[in-house]
Amino acid sequence: MALAVRTPRFQPLPASISATSTTASVAVANARPCAGAVRASSAASPFTEATSSSRYRRDAWSYAADGSSSPSSCDAAAAAAASGRRDDEIALQLPELRRLLDALRASRRNGAEGEGGGGGPGRVALVGTGPGDPELLTLKAVRAIQSADLVLYDRLVSNDVMDLVGEDARLLYVGKTAGYHSRTQEEIHELLLSFAEAGANVVRLKGGDPLVFGRGGEEMDFLQQQGIRVEVIPGITSASGIAAELGIPLTHRGVATSVRFLTGHSRNGGTDPLYVAGNAADPDTTLVVYMGLSTLPSLAPKLMKHGLPPDTPAVAVERGTTPQQRTVFSTLKDLVDEVKLADLVSPTLIIIGKVVALSPFWAEPSDQEVLIENSFASDTR
Repeated sequence: MALAVRTPRFQPLPASISATSTTASVAVANARPCAGAVRASSAASPFTEATSSSRYRRDAWSYAADGSSSPSSCDAAAAAAASGRRDDEIALQLPELRRLLDALRASRRNGAEGEGGGGGPGRVALVGTGPGDPELLTLKAVRAIQSADLVLYDRLVSNDVMDLVGEDARLLYVGKTAGYHSRTQEEIHELLLSFAEAGANVVRLKGGDPLVFGRGGEEMDFLQQQGIRVEVIPGITSASGIAAELGIPLTHRGVATSVRFLTGHSRNGGTDPLYVAGNAADPDTTLVVYMGLSTLPSLAPKLMKHGLPPDTPAVAVERGTTPQQRTVFSTLKDLVDEVKLADLVSPTLIIIGKVVALSPFWAEPSDQEVLIENSFASDTR
């Protein structure tokens, strides 16, 4: 396949972009780009990475035990996160988290004693934010985000979405990356419960949809057992949002009669994916693999072993729907090598199936693969 760098045709070009600049951004070459050029586009993440400056700007309140912003505490927390000292980072936040809980509890007691008869427990909203593009948020999600008292947010909630949080809300990062969990799932449960019991309007922000590989079901079940009111606000799951971005119908009459979502994560970690049943290799089914970058080298041969043709069209999409989106089209048999060559990073979604060839970005197989890189900047949205 030819090697292309271009703007997805589903994104309208802004009027400020001239014909000359458009031509420059839609260059087609016969050789693969150098590794440095590929990596350059991966430098800036649209999401909240564990040690990013944006995270510590948002969470600065939680490191200010004296009630004021404390750069030294933020720096110490960032250093702890960078070196994997999770407990040290949490310890720096505990005094201010306790202070906030005490203030909320006092406010709840005052409400119960007042004429209004308030003082009841708060609520928790599990809000899906989609794959990254803030324009894919639902109106209900925006209203919840803007009215929250406390927002617990994951790594894969994009910075553009975080900018919509109300000014008076307190934000707390609870994201997880391979090798570093800022909070365990059990600790997240307890945070949600403690602040809801204290009367806060808590929003739990998750990338994609909360109930699609988002562990939202676990959080909902835990909170409901404790008597906390939980609302689930669905988000556009990455499979739908990214497929639409590339013009890939997940099902198509005469091509794919079903779609199947798989997790690429092994529950016990490691590079071996969860068991791939024989029916997962159905040529008439579209497979969408979430979080499958590290396990792809094991997954691809298993699918072919179960009977999926080696020339099945496939695509791997890094940071889909964001300005940093990068996409590798390939056949299944070559996908592992092409993803490695492009040096894709997490989060990467993988779509495997005949419907991939219906994308306008798919080219007829040849001796090369396709790399498509979003060249539109954030200010074009």
